[in-house]
Amino acid sequence: MSSRQDNQQDPQRETIDNQRRTVLKGIGATAAVASAGIPAMAFAQGADEYGPASISADGYTVTDSYFGKAYIDKDELRERPSPHRFIHGGFENTDTRFAFYFPKTMSYQGRMFQPLEGGHGGNEVTFGGGMLGEMFQRIALSERLGGYMVESNQGHIGDNLDPRAGDDPGLYGWRASAESARFSKFVAAQVYGKAPHHAYVYGGSGGGRRSPMCLENAPDVYDGCMPSTSGGEIAEPGNNKKVRSGGPIGFGQMFNVQRVLGKAKLIKVSDAMAPGGSGNPFEGLNTHETEELARLYRLGFPRGNESMILEPMGQIWLWTSIADGLQTDDPEYFADFWSKPGYVGHDMPQLVEKDLINATATVKRVLSGRDINESPEFAGPEYQTMRIFAAMIGGAGPAYDMPYAIELEGVGPGYRLGSGVKVLTGKAAGRQLYTTGIAGDVFAGDGHGNANLLRYTGVEPGDKVQVDNRSFLAFCYYARHHVIDERQFDSLLVDNQAIYKQHPVPYMSPLMGNCYSAQYKGKLLWIHHTHDSSVWPANGLLYSGAVAKIQGEEAAAKKFRIRWTENAEHGPPSIVPPEPNRASNTRLVDFTGIYEQSLQDLVDWVENGVDPLGSNYSYADGKIILPETADERGGIQPVVKVTANGGARADITAGDTVTLAVDAAVAEGAGTIISIQWDFDGAGKFPVSQEGVDGKQRALTLKTSHRFDKPGTYFVSALIHAHRQGDVSATRQRVANVAQARVVVS
Repeated sequence: MSSRQDNQQDPQRETIDNQRRTVLKGIGATAAVASAGIPAMAFAQGADEYGPASISADGYTVTDSYFGKAYIDKDELRERPSPHRFIHGGFENTDTRFAFYFPKTMSYQGRMFQPLEGGHGGNEVTFGGGMLGEMFQRIALSERLGGYMVESNQGHIGDNLDPRAGDDPGLYGWRASAESARFSKFVAAQVYGKAPHHAYVYGGSGGGRRSPMCLENAPDVYDGCMPSTSGGEIAEPGNNKKVRSGGPIGFGQMFNVQRVLGKAKLIKVSDAMAPGGSGNPFEGLNTHETEELARLYRLGFPRGNESMILEPMGQIWLWTSIADGLQTDDPEYFADFWSKPGYVGHDMPQLVEKDLINATATVKRVLSGRDINESPEFAGPEYQTMRIFAAMIGGAGPAYDMPYAIELEGVGPGYRLGSGVKVLTGKAAGRQLYTTGIAGDVFAGDGHGNANLLRYTGVEPGDKVQVDNRSFLAFCYYARHHVIDERQFDSLLVDNQAIYKQHPVPYMSPLMGNCYSAQYKGKLLWIHHTHDSSVWPANGLLYSGAVAKIQGEEAAAKKFRIRWTENAEHGPPSIVPPEPNRASNTRLVDFTGIYEQSLQDLVDWVENGVDPLGSNYSYADGKIILPETADERGGIQPVVKVTANGGARADITAGDTVTLAVDAAVAEGAGTIISIQWDFDGAGKFPVSQEGVDGKQRALTLKTSHRFDKPGTYFVSALIHAHRQGDVSATRQRVANVAQARVVVS
């Protein structure tokens, strides 16, 4: 994929960056360097609690000579997301900005924690403020673990490259994060009287992609690392190579299954794979539909999460981010798909021609994220994913009012998701976006560079746009022609030869960092989710296998663990759309407690030599297979099974009572069961707590009953929590799992 170097040469860069600082979440990092020492606000009465009144950057010498002098431009007390001293600044002559969050001095036990933002990064206040700060409460988590928190924008502002570094994946992958962490230790010594004795870096998704690079390349900074839901290519130590990735390749296959099967058939597929279903997702599909779905499974899409094929979120964002780059770096593929033998667009045009769009349309109106979320007109279920996206992007900040979507007239029939929308007239003429969400004639859009920054800013009713989905339809068959050397692509090979004509595998943006080496000091605890539809489970195999191969099995046993989280998506259930008859939190778990306990376990591993529990698993045909019993499976998550009248499905008549049973257990050393809650109607409220749970047992088999008075299909769910100390009143480090049975009432 091409770099975003083109954005650096934009003569309006300064104007664009100033707009970005207003629009993007987080603190707008000013280019003006403030004085080295800035008196803190409101420290007259709080000096003892939050350190001395004045903090200085004087005397700090950078380790990485790329970075200019460190500066501080904010130093103040803040109450939200939890009380802390907030210090913000950057390094001269770079785009690198940082934010440090220091809780009260009395809580400090000598540790530093650095969460890395997902996606491409680009914001230095992600977990320290706004919606994600309130949602994840990571400042408070750092305080409970005896430390302070560090964030950086990972070397760049928004999606723009640093103008001096350009296309340098190492800067964005680890160098900016590491230098920010080094300076935080210098500042911590002033705030707390001593620098931290141990430092930990962690993150999910894009942050999980980059956090191992920090551990690998900056052993002077970090002692432990906890990446989650990520993966990437392995190369030699010290490399500065961009990463080839199978992630976006698989997404094309996912989009194709959505397009080919359509909503009605995908709902049936999802129902077949849900508890109490037939277990046969191919029933009722034609040959092409069957082949495309089977290929998706073999590429690693998680079984049991098929409803997310209908509701792409991070996957469609990634398409908008890389679409221009893919077409620039591999124009032959996007031309050959339609014009040469060996490609579906040429050989079997009937499979795509009914979905083609290439039309000039007129803008009817422009809509903000606030419009989509707060106007009753957009309250219907067809707008739900669009609403979630708008809220995540804008939060409560200025981006909430940014032009986020347009309503069009004259598009005509065809497949609209992913289609390119190029503005032809008006103030925004020439801007290229791609469709992240579609409902009726409303098109939500995103893109890379200035398109990501501005979206539909400047577009007005009456403007003309070109809607063209030819590149997206070609992308739907991309996996066949871009095979990467990873296990999940084995189904596209015969005798180690690719079945289809091949094109160069694309590179990730340099903002995703450089290739792993799997060589590191310290300890690494990898977290991956079995139902992650954005970073598929097979990606969790890449680093694990590399550590064992490169460092050896003995070293891997001492320095690496992987934990599988069953029934967890890429994000919390609250951002996942519901399925028919069941809310998202009845089938997916909130993994917050698992992260918190795992971070505590990482600290104990690094500092006290306490080996963390890892998960046992196997892999076949694109699927991660976990053992059925807790002691065989290992890890820290409960293993749960629910039955209705003794089976996965109970068929009854209205007014009948069903006997429900739950079996729950945790592996030895993982604690005990502290709660079992029931949800009988799929609403996700879990109103009934199971009696007989006292926090003393690590394995329980319990029963309850429920009468169903109205006809319908009900997914009865049991939500189980375990806790390491068996504390039934605990509010933190509650490790969750969930299981369901189906009740059909006639």
